[in-house]
Amino acid sequence: MRRAAKLDDNQAEIVNALWRVGATVQSLAAVGNGVPDLLVGFRGRLLLLEVKDGSKAPSRRRLTPAQEVWHLAWRDVPLHVVQTPEEAIHAVTQ
Repeated sequence: MRRAAKLDDNQAEIVNALWRVGATVQSLAAVGNGVPDLLVGFRGRLLLLEVKDGSKAPSRRRLTPAQEVWHLAWRDVPLHVVQTPEEAIHAVTQ
């Protein structure tokens, strides 16, 4: 049986920042299996964000093997790894 999804400590802050700029955000963290943490809609576009906690050691911010496989399989979908609200906003507004 799969354990409950562990959210990064900064995920709520990132979600709130995205809401403030008008993005729609759906958490996918509970899906697991390497699926990115957030589905984001902004100005007619959908993209995926993988949240990593920038306060953790670099080795703890790496993609897991399951995330690496998922990212490679879904290479045609806009996908960004973000650590801060600013990085998340930049990803959706670029």
